Amino acid sequence: MEQLSKHYGRKTKLEFCVYPAPRISTAVVEPYNSILTTHSTLEHSDCTFMVDNEAVYDICHHQLGIERPSYTSINRLVGQAVSSITASLRFEGPLNVDLIEFQTNLVPYPRIHFPMTAFAPFVSAEKAYHKAFSVSDITTACFEFSNQLVKCDPRLGQYMACCLLYRGDVVPKDVNAAIAAMKSKHSIQFVDWCPTGFKVGINNHPPTMMPGGHLAKVQRAVCMLSNTTAVVDAWARLDHKFDLMYAKKAFLHWYIREGMEEGEFSEAREDLAALERDYEEVGQSLRSDSKNEY
Repeated sequence: MEQLSKHYGRKTKLEFCVYPAPRISTAVVEPYNSILTTHSTLEHSDCTFMVDNEAVYDICHHQLGIERPSYTSINRLVGQAVSSITASLRFEGPLNVDLIEFQTNLVPYPRIHFPMTAFAPFVSAEKAYHKAFSVSDITTACFEFSNQLVKCDPRLGQYMACCLLYRGDVVPKDVNAAIAAMKSKHSIQFVDWCPTGFKVGINNHPPTMMPGGHLAKVQRAVCMLSNTTAVVDAWARLDHKFDLMYAKKAFLHWYIREGMEEGEFSEAREDLAALERDYEEVGQSLRSDSKNEY
């Protein structure tokens, strides 16, 4: 990432990251690896889209009815979200969103560039012929906790920016009506300094599903990228796990043996603590501004 930034400084660099889940882990040293990686790429990535294995696993299990989700099932589900984000590069649409627009509309401050990803609808192949989803249905589903691809509850934070990428049989009139309905709900809170809140992309090409896969082919779908203060929960969980191991210097010798220094760990942890504070300060300042108005 550092080399890409050096040689292609003016190009937008988007990153897709699989972050540690609250309960499911694939490696004992996962907190170390995640914090070191986040620290080293923080200054070189313009926008980082977060997903975690547990959230995707739960979607596979509860919504698609897969008893034991495999990596293939998980990857195909994440692939649908990635495909929606990059669809504008491959297909024409009445309201296509290019990569530069993601950065412009989702990142209010350089370090606050970690949008949460959500997708709808998740329909199993077995139920494909029994359900039909309107634009309003899939828009509402994207704001639900069960459709988030990272284990953070958006109801606990405030949205700074929200990008809705529609695919398939979708017209702007239906999108405007769906967004107006979402704005009227008290459970969805936007910051007062961003009056528009939403960026919309419409691509006429519907999502393609793998033959024989668990996901059903649908007429329309939406991928939501939302920059919200709720994502601070993900950082807090990660920092806590790191602190538990680092307090005992557990497993540290393996990294030092490879040429790293202990100072790199404390530096990375301080950077993540600063990132956590950045998100908290945005939330606190918004709340205090609201109080001062009344």
